[in-house]
Amino acid sequence: MPSFDLLPGAERSPVILHVPHSGRETPSEVRAGIVLDDVALERELDHIVDAHTARLAEEAARQARLMPWRFVNRLSRLVVDPERFPDEREEMLAVGMGAVYTRTTHGQELRPADTDPEPLLARYFRPYARAMTDAVAQRLAVTGRAVVIDVHSYPSAPLPYELHGEGPRPPVCLGTDSFHTPPELLAAAREAFGDVGLDSPFGGTYVPLEFYGRDPRVSALMVEIRRDTYMTEPGGPAGPGLLRLAQALAALVDALESPDAWFRPSPSR
Repeated sequence: MPSFDLLPGAERSPVILHVPHSGRETPSEVRAGIVLDDVALERELDHIVDAHTARLAEEAARQARLMPWRFVNRLSRLVVDPERFPDEREEMLAVGMGAVYTRTTHGQELRPADTDPEPLLARYFRPYARAMTDAVAQRLAVTGRAVVIDVHSYPSAPLPYELHGEGPRPPVCLGTDSFHTPPELLAAAREAFGDVGLDSPFGGTYVPLEFYGRDPRVSALMVEIRRDTYMTEPGGPAGPGLLRLAQALAALVDALESPDAWFRPSPSR
């Protein structure tokens, strides 16, 4: 199977719904380097996967007046995590969860600590980053702006790997960036989702490094949805809350895609 899919939206849409952590698939050659047995691996996937977020994005895209683009990771984040820094800048290295994980959500060994990450970075991480960079560049070329909405979920109770799990855990957490998240984007998300918190227990946004901190035409917001609001934890089926959240996400997309959109990032930010 492909590592990721870029699912086309309307040509004049600037919005990309990015779904990096919804997959459970692990290619056999990658599975061979993971020390967990099959039962333990499935249990770890139940905890670490943002279950049903690909369906959430699909439902929102279907409901939006102007269909957004979708960039979906089809593989498990245990292969590589495309949203981590691939070097020492990544704070999650402290718990063995950089771009290539060596520890589980509960601190157990996932791969040997001396695993060389380079083969996985070359095979999976860098092609993903290039493709996402190209997708954003295409939206800029066609529409003059790009809006990356990162679609995630998180557990209702903190897991041991969380570095900032002691803070509030609202139904929807909005992750922001001082450069790439203008006030108008944040206001639109508040209007769409209602009961939200900011940057707790997870903060920040995903922007391809080519644009990060450099191009104000690229704006971004992370939407972290608490799992008990739409599914049975951990790793269980989705419930009726998923469709309600899809409606809210579609409303946010509609606000960003309006032909007379107020949302015009300024180089002075």
